[in-house]
Amino acid sequence: MTTEQVEAPRSARVARRSTNFEKWGWIYMRASGVVLVVLIFGHLFVNLVAGEGVNAIDFAFVAGKWANPFFIVWDTLLLWLALLHGANGMRTITNDYAYNPTIRRVLHWANGLSTAMLLLLGTLVIYTFDPCPAGASADLLPSFCAAP
Repeated sequence: MTTEQVEAPRSARVARRSTNFEKWGWIYMRASGVVLVVLIFGHLFVNLVAGEGVNAIDFAFVAGKWANPFFIVWDTLLLWLALLHGANGMRTITNDYAYNPTIRRVLHWANGLSTAMLLLLGTLVIYTFDPCPAGASADLLPSFCAAP
C-alpha cells in the first residue's frame, strides 16, 4: 500500500504565504458588530432615554455632551467602527456582484476614498467642535457662552 500526500489546494498555498485579508475582514465584521451593538444602544440611551428625550437634543446638548472626554471617545469609536464596518460590507458586496475587474477596481477605490473622507471629516468635527469660538460676535453665540 502506498501513501501519497495530496497537494494542498492553490488557495491554501496562497493563504500560507500572505495575509488572508478575507478571513480578517470576516473576523472584523463579527467583532465590530458586537462592539457596535453596545455603542449604538448606549448612544440611543444617552440621547433618547436619559434626560428629556428627543426634544432635548439641540446644539447645547451636543456641546454639553462633547465637553466630557468620555463621550468624545465614545462617539469617535462609534464613527470609526460603523464607517469601517459599512465600508467592509460594501467591499464584500462589490466583490460578489462586480464581475468586470475594471469596474470592481473603480468601486473599491470609490469606497475607500469616500470612507477615508468621511472618517477624516467626522473625526475633525468631533475633535475641533467648539461651541463658543473666540472672536465670534456675541449675537451669534449660544446663550450659555460667556460674553467676550
